[in-house]
This record gives sequence, structure tokens and C-alpha cells, in this order.
Amino acid sequence: MHFLAGSTVYGLAEAGGGLPSARYQYDGLLQVAEWGQQVIAASEDGGIVILGPNEHRHLISGVPERVECLIPTREDHADLLIGTEGAHLYRLREDGDPAQRIESFEQLPCRDQWRTPWGAPPSVRSLAQTSDGWVYADIHVGSIMRSYDNGTTWEPVTPTLNEDVHQVAVTTAAHDHVYANTARGVYISGDRGTTWQHRAADLQERYGRAIAVHPNNPSVILASVSNGPHGDDVHGQLYRSEDGGRTWQHVRNGFPESTRRNINTFHVAFAQDGTAWAAVGRDLFAGSRDGTEWSHYGEAPCEIRIITCGL
Repeated sequence: MHFLAGSTVYGLAEAGGGLPSARYQYDGLLQVAEWGQQVIAASEDGGIVILGPNEHRHLISGVPERVECLIPTREDHADLLIGTEGAHLYRLREDGDPAQRIESFEQLPCRDQWRTPWGAPPSVRSLAQTSDGWVYADIHVGSIMRSYDNGTTWEPVTPTLNEDVHQVAVTTAAHDHVYANTARGVYISGDRGTTWQHRAADLQERYGRAIAVHPNNPSVILASVSNGPHGDDVHGQLYRSEDGGRTWQHVRNGFPESTRRNINTFHVAFAQDGTAWAAVGRDLFAGSRDGTEWSHYGEAPCEIRIITCGL
């Protein structure tokens, strides 16, 4: 498990393995992703660093827009998908060339419908990839796009879910499952986004942000909800389901019953061993027994921005 706090990437080998240690520091870090034994971090000056077990590699992406998310598509060498402001998607290979915009993503007919309520450009807010090559891109705001060939060819999922998606997730336990947390709570697809079920009755269709799925059990889900995107106290809460979102239980065994701000996108994750992780401000929480029993794990020097657990 790794997390980004301020301009520092911290790493933790496993639950119970001691306090996190700083692995990399660079002013202007925007995003971090973990994949296998690699950790990839992107900075606002277009730099990409790949942290391996025994080496650091530095690449120049040439991406002009702000990086909102990134994901490696292969573990053996650098082949990254980078989502940005303006809802662009780039591929960066480790060949010395700048990242290239993915043309099929640029040519999607639905692009002219993407927007934000406040008038700023839309963005690719999160990415998720299955081990058999399907990739999902969450457009904020504009639903979810999918690719069956590692991000080369793109199309929209069937638009029967709320279009205001805040995070998309998958699990290694079921390649055909896709999970989305939206402004009206959680939606789940069992056929790679062709059909969707709204699984938010127990959540009262509250405003959703983060979502994470157990890597070995597609029915175990964590999702954060609140009373809305803004306000002095939005009553952010974490919920857990063990039946695929049909019912939800409020997480409060060792975890804050309510938070003043949203438990945001990328603030909840499952590690491969089933340990759950969540961030509330500077505080890091660990959930043992598949996220049923929680405890305060430690406090970061500044606010935790992203948690990432590679598979």
C-alpha cells in the first residue's frame, strides 16, 4: 500500500508492518498508482517517476494538461494510460517519445455532452483495469467509457447509470464486474457496463465519492457517501456491503461515524490480502477482516490525497 501526502509518496509493505516510510519526494506531485512491485507518480511539470524495488526511472510525459489519474497497463515495462483535465487520455511508453493522445477516445461522439456543473472543462477522474485487458475511464461529468483492448479502442458504457461518476472500480475476482460511485450512490454492472443495477437503497441515494472492491470477493464493497459536495459539515460516512450492494452497513467499528468533509475519490482501497485502507484528512485507518474491524493506523505529516493498493 502507498499513499500520497503533500509532495511525498509513502509506502507500507503490509498491515502491521510499522509506520509508513517516505519513498519519494518531489514538489508538485499530482497522482500516484501502484501496480505489482512498481509505483508510478506524476508531477505537474509533466514528469513521471517509476519506483521499482531496486531502481527509480524518470520519464518526461509531455502532457500539457493537469494529470487527474494514471494506470499502468503492463507490469514488465512502462506503458501508462494518463487521464487529464479536458477529458483527454494519453498513452506513454518507455521509448523516449512524448505521450500520445488516444485518438479513438478523442473521437468519441459523446464528447460534446461532457461538462461540469460549474462550467470548467470535464476530466478523466479515475481509471480501472481488469487483468484481461478491459479498461474503464470515469468522465466527470459524462458517465464511463470502456475499452476491451488495453485502452486502444473506446466506447461508452450503456448510459443507464447516473452520469456524475466520481470513481470507477473493478476486482480481480470477477472480470465482468464494474462498480461506480456517483452523485446518486452506487451502481454495479455484471456484464462489463452493458447493463447496470442501482444499489443505493440503504445509502438513501446519497452523494457518493470513493469506492473499493475486495480483490478476492466481488460481493464485498466499500463506498463513501455524504450529504453533498459542499458545506461546512457534509456528514461523510463509510459503508460496507458483503452482498454486492444489495444491503449496506454503516462502518463505525473503529472508524469515524461521520466526517465533516467528503471521504473523497482515491481515499478508500483494498490491498491484495483483503486489508482495507481509508484516509480522513491526515489520519490513516486500517480495516482488518475484510474491512469489518477498523483501527487508527497513523497520522501523516499533512493531508492524505491518494491511497493506492496495486494488484
